[in-house]
Amino acid sequence: MALKKQELFQKRRLRVRNKLRAMSNGRPRLSVHRSSKNISVQVIDDLNGVTLASASTLEKDLGLVGKNNVEAAAKIGSTIAERAKAAGIEDVVFDRGGFIFHGKVKALADAAREGGLKF
Repeated sequence: MALKKQELFQKRRLRVRNKLRAMSNGRPRLSVHRSSKNISVQVIDDLNGVTLASASTLEKDLGLVGKNNVEAAAKIGSTIAERAKAAGIEDVVFDRGGFIFHGKVKALADAAREGGLKF
């Protein structure tokens, strides 16, 4: 029986999350979510269950509302790097979720690395 697209996405997402849990060593998780209209990212401390920093194209002060392209993803990546460094975080593990490390997700990761995050 063929799996539906959403079921395949969930399998990929859980597979990535389980691998990250094994290798995180207490580091916070940089979690990416991409929809058809927006992209958002959070730095999450899984031990305490709190979000330490976040950035999204839904924030009006960034001027990216409703934009979901490579340039917007790069700006979100640099913004999350600034906010994470302001919160005292430099080492994270990158959680791409079920999304393929390509295009917007890759642009976000590259911009976050250039901003000073290590993963």
